Amino acid sequence: MKISKATLWTIFAIMACAMWGISSLFAKYIFQLAPTTNALWLTQIRQLISGSILIIISGLVGGHPLKIWHNKQHAISLIAYGLFGMLPVQYCYFVAVQLGNASIATVLQFLGPFFIIFYLALFRHQRPLRIEIIASIAAFIGVFLLATHGHLNHLAITPAVLFWGLLSAIGVATNTLIPQKMIKEGFSSLTLTGWAILIAGIALTIIHPIQPSVPSNPSLWWSVAAVVVIGTLIPFQLATNSLKYIKATTFSLMDAFEPITATIGSVLFFNVMMKPIDWFGSILIVVATLALSIPLPAFFKKTI
Repeated sequence: MKISKATLWTIFAIMACAMWGISSLFAKYIFQLAPTTNALWLTQIRQLISGSILIIISGLVGGHPLKIWHNKQHAISLIAYGLFGMLPVQYCYFVAVQLGNASIATVLQFLGPFFIIFYLALFRHQRPLRIEIIASIAAFIGVFLLATHGHLNHLAITPAVLFWGLLSAIGVATNTLIPQKMIKEGFSSLTLTGWAILIAGIALTIIHPIQPSVPSNPSLWWSVAAVVVIGTLIPFQLATNSLKYIKATTFSLMDAFEPITATIGSVLFFNVMMKPIDWFGSILIVVATLALSIPLPAFFKKTI
């Protein structure tokens, strides 16, 4: 039986999102295997290597990666994309993984679309749809349940994990909003992402050039390679190419496989104990986010 291109690339999109979830598990393994390592070091390694490789690939496929620097405004936007988009979405996420676990960090990062809704309503005066308000309330309840287990006087996760997890979600929003104009002007997403990742890595290295003492453990370095390859290079290519054959809304639905993969992996490999209320809160956040993309009756598509 012949599989259609749309079906095939939907499967690849699922694989890409699952790989992002799997890479968070490798990151947690690295932090446990070598306590001297930290989120800053891993982010630097990931960004410097993967950013350089993506730029080289862009040049090989005719993306003209140096062209974007010929225009001052484009250069400023690209630097902003790296510093305020790519840096928080990766660094803050890894900090949340290090301080907590891959499941909680990924679920919190999944709140990114709601910060986009907030930004559009506040700064671009785009009135939110009814479904966006309903989904935002549901997502807030999900975060509340994850953070407190339903008890107002008790935090089930540390304030630090919640703080860095929400910062990574804001990073998702800025990472989506900042490059929009450059993409519309025809710049390759491969070029934009490669430069943004590399800029973020260089910035972190300038801010903190001192590197931790890392043991020469083959398992450690294979895991670092997995974060770079499985967490960046392969899924990015799959995600970018899948958008040629499937709708962006379809891809956004597949993105749910990232927190699902991270959660299942955390339970299976790191003995993370998920109470029923944790599962309910996580599912509530995922469903609320997916509700922003699925077809709904006209009532939900009206503005408030």
